[in-house]
Amino acid sequence: MTTSSERPGPDPKVLRLIRKYGLEGVGDELEAQWTHPENRTSLRELADSFNERLLRAALADADVETLTDDVSRLYALLSGTDGSRGEQTVATRRLERAGVDVETLTDEFVSYGAIRSYLTGYRDASLRTPDDDARETVRGTIEGLRQRTVAVTESKLARLQDSDHLRVGTHRVLADVRVFCEECGRQYDVATLLESGACDCDNRQ
Repeated sequence: MTTSSERPGPDPKVLRLIRKYGLEGVGDELEAQWTHPENRTSLRELADSFNERLLRAALADADVETLTDDVSRLYALLSGTDGSRGEQTVATRRLERAGVDVETLTDEFVSYGAIRSYLTGYRDASLRTPDDDARETVRGTIEGLRQRTVAVTESKLARLQDSDHLRVGTHRVLADVRVFCEECGRQYDVATLLESGACDCDNRQ
């Protein structure tokens, strides 16, 4: 694992929360669980586990005693993944009466994209998965088609020039394949998108 205090830009959200709640050692655990060669924990599972840690820390700060099962249930209610709207409201009000700032806490809950950004961008963790291999295969196919498009275009232009049907100065043919995501409103070079494995939608926090 490699980290640096000189990385440009703000610290990742996960790192800021680890520091805020005094979760020493959690970063090492996240990396170990994500990169385990035989029993790897998914990023979604890591995000849920991390958020439960935040909830447990917030409850401890407010002197609210709960069992492990209670924390899991509370997290499911606060994150909206379980329970009716009424149950979620009851849980929120109960915690607020106990002195927990529920709005701030739920805003601090992280997505699996935030976990990935922390692991890959801050801790330089990486792993090879079937998804990586599939994306690499597609990237190679698209790159081959792109190069073919450039070669064919250059050949056709040259023939037109030779037959005096086209006049153009010294030039280069460029073929740029881009993907526009209508959800996050950004466009990406297809090779960059395949390398990262996700668009900016995945990194919203």
